[in-house]
Amino acid sequence: MDFGIAAVILAAGEGKRMRSQLVKTAHLVAGVPIVRHVVRAAAAAGAHTTVVVVGKDAAAVREAAGPECRFAVQAERLGTGHACQQAEQALGDFVGTVLVLCGDAPLITPATLTRLLDAHHNLGALATILTARPKDIRGLGRIKRDDQGNFLGIIEERDAAEHELAIGEVNAGFYCFSARHLWTALAKLNNSNAQGEYLLTDVFTELLEQGPIGTLETPYWEETIGINDRVWLAKAERAWQERKQLDLMRRGVTIVAPETTYIEADVEILEDTVVWPHTLLRGSTRIGRNCEIGPSSVIDDSTIHDDAAVIHSVVTESCVGRGARVGPFAHLRPQSELGEQVRIGNFVEIKKSTIGAGAKVSHLAYVGDACVGKRANLGAGTIVVNYDGQNKHETIIGDGAFVGCNANLVAPVKIGEDAFVAAGSTITRDVPPGALAVSRARQENKEGWARRRKSRHIPES
Repeated sequence: MDFGIAAVILAAGEGKRMRSQLVKTAHLVAGVPIVRHVVRAAAAAGAHTTVVVVGKDAAAVREAAGPECRFAVQAERLGTGHACQQAEQALGDFVGTVLVLCGDAPLITPATLTRLLDAHHNLGALATILTARPKDIRGLGRIKRDDQGNFLGIIEERDAAEHELAIGEVNAGFYCFSARHLWTALAKLNNSNAQGEYLLTDVFTELLEQGPIGTLETPYWEETIGINDRVWLAKAERAWQERKQLDLMRRGVTIVAPETTYIEADVEILEDTVVWPHTLLRGSTRIGRNCEIGPSSVIDDSTIHDDAAVIHSVVTESCVGRGARVGPFAHLRPQSELGEQVRIGNFVEIKKSTIGAGAKVSHLAYVGDACVGKRANLGAGTIVVNYDGQNKHETIIGDGAFVGCNANLVAPVKIGEDAFVAAGSTITRDVPPGALAVSRARQENKEGWARRRKSRHIPES
């Protein structure tokens, strides 16, 4: 038996108002599926087991929630109480505290769930309800109390009398239950209400006869808002961005224009880094100390080490070494790795390549499937010809090598240490260390040719 905390997340709704082929809870907020935000909040609040109740889009919700979850299927949508019933078997003989959460509320925080759990345990309640007082209460269940303020029940709006509709305190949709009492009460539910559904909120009538029901009013109503359409998806995104960026700024990161900057939930940035406007930081990106990022840079799932800069550039699934500089207008494609103090300049594309410490690829170049040695220098217009139409081939450029402007390195090929490749050369064979490779047509000057050509085209008067 387990006396800990488990979470049941209700995520079987179809979300028709999203007007999407993708199930609602799999849509992204700050780069993370909506339902996974709820899973993470529950885990951070102490839930060691999480059951996600899924519906007809089960596969998509399973993937969105994550492999650490258990799952229960609500084959028919018969109400929130019926959905919660499906989780009982998945939790087995668990007898601790059950958090029941909305799967479409990505703004809920571990702090709020922790306060709810503390209130529940301190009171010794059979159940505890999170409540709130938002400005707009339309469509929400009202909290009914007696003259002494004791909880009497939750009245759904469609079942409420006129005087009950005026109640300002509403059900926020998040609960704690004693597991044993929850399953017993759920078994007694009926659907004799205006919705014709088995409602989770009806269990409180049964539980009131057995012991205390607690409530906790949260001042942070916006945390509990569910995403029902694209408008609320955008509102949740703005709220998450504000939360994330405030946290980073309080930790010592400078974000010059938060309103134009997008930073996903899993991005990490260390102190004294400056993020300039119109920058997007996504996925599992890690940025070190004292970096300069942007303006107008896009970085996905990449690591940027201390003192580096990424200016007006795109970096995807790559690593930028300490003190390296990328841009402006450079593109690092997946599996690119830059060593310390590397310089990647304007209109340079790097793909699946390693660039050694101190190397420079300063302008108008393409480097693909290559290993570039330390302190090597690739001149403007250098092209690594890595693809023969069927296969990709490797190019190796040794430490200290110098490749002149407008050179083509036709892979597979090796340029030895401290070797030189003359400007304009097309290299198809290995170049030994310290050698000079020249591969271009001999220049021929025809004296007087331009003057003679011009004279032949003088128009008649």
